[in-house]
Amino acid sequence: MQSKPFLSLADVKKIAAAAEAEALANNWAVTIAIVDDGAHLLWLQRLDGAAPISSHIAPSKAKTAALGRRESKIYEDLINNGRVSFLSAPSIEGMLEGGVPVIVDGHVIGAVGVSGVKSHEDVQIAKAGIAALGA
Repeated sequence: MQSKPFLSLADVKKIAAAAEAEALANNWAVTIAIVDDGAHLLWLQRLDGAAPISSHIAPSKAKTAALGRRESKIYEDLINNGRVSFLSAPSIEGMLEGGVPVIVDGHVIGAVGVSGVKSHEDVQIAKAGIAALGA
């Protein structure tokens, strides 16, 4: 039997706090979503001023990163580079930059999705949250 790490509630709170701090430090109104390795929503936080639609986009980005085991930007790039048939992939909605997997000891244990500012800024917030784990 093999074992792997997983996101505890304490880990999720640590990621969320660091992501929120990064967003607030830059005056960015965003929604932050954190999912486990099966793409189940563990945390959703919409900061004051964030657009309501961001509360739908952020979890989708996180789910895509968790299930795909890579940053959601990969899928956006595939589509933008002409592989538009990928838009028909089942159950994948967040194929936009801003979803980042949480990787510990080589295992994808979840993902963070952020929506509300420029895509590369969404990634900056997500990565700041993940960095708080120190993994």
